[in-house]
Amino acid sequence: MPAVEQLRVLAADEWREREEAHHQRVSRYADPYLARRSAGQKHPVEDFLFTYYTQKPGQLRRWHPGAGVVLAGGEAAARRGWKHYRTLDDDELASLGLPTGSTALTLDRAGFLADRKDAVAFAGIILRGTAARPAQFGCFGLHEWAMVYHQDRFDLRHEYLQLRLGSAGTDKVVEDNRIRCTHFDAFRFYTPDAIPLNELAPSREFQRHLEQPGCLHANMDLYKWAYKLLPALPSELVMDCFELSWRIRIMDMQASPYDLAEWGYPAIAIETPQGKAAYVEHQRGFAAEAAGLREKLALELAALGGNGAA
Repeated sequence: MPAVEQLRVLAADEWREREEAHHQRVSRYADPYLARRSAGQKHPVEDFLFTYYTQKPGQLRRWHPGAGVVLAGGEAAARRGWKHYRTLDDDELASLGLPTGSTALTLDRAGFLADRKDAVAFAGIILRGTAARPAQFGCFGLHEWAMVYHQDRFDLRHEYLQLRLGSAGTDKVVEDNRIRCTHFDAFRFYTPDAIPLNELAPSREFQRHLEQPGCLHANMDLYKWAYKLLPALPSELVMDCFELSWRIRIMDMQASPYDLAEWGYPAIAIETPQGKAAYVEHQRGFAAEAAGLREKLALELAALGGNGAA
């Protein structure tokens, strides 16, 4: 273990309390999703974070204290089989005032950085690069409309949902507005006919150069970068990103072409000046929240030793 690593012991009652609070926080979102999945039901808004992103409910439910924190006591032994945890040796135990021969675990920082080198580096590039660019607030959520442009010619994206303006009305909104999506993972779902209408051509290769802090999807993806850095981050920070992403998803779908009134989500009619203004107001608020979380993630990366310079 590098001598420069600073470790602190978290009292057993404190970390168990934090762990239980995390379980309850995750359950609020995961339990309804799991119940729907068991019943073969879909939800166009609330399933997204569990189906689009790769972090599964069981993985999200695991609480991690983050780098530099030592968990001691018999219950900590359950983590011996968890990836990227290591058991402290007697010298380390003694240096922390813990009984030799007792059980204490912490993040295997060196092993994590060696194993996740590329992911850590890319996350750093995206986080710092996005934060450094000016925010753009003129997209009005038209990426969702471009995903169903001329949908009668292609496979339906959400076959169980109705278009609020119908196919012709939806197509007209796409044709009457400037479309300038900067986010590849939104752009890649455009229908073939919508692709040439976008003023930019986002790609995975140029993702690091295009992402900007006004983009709803870039701000939702803070959750992705956070969970990809587990268990080196505290789970509370991951859930902060999750909950922001959850709220952004709601607004994203309210501004979409779908009629979600029966699901309890009134439309933000971005085809109108009033709807555009409401969209930008929400977008600016989310961008401000995301900026704070992006900074926290960047600081965690820097403390971890992942500078993202690759």
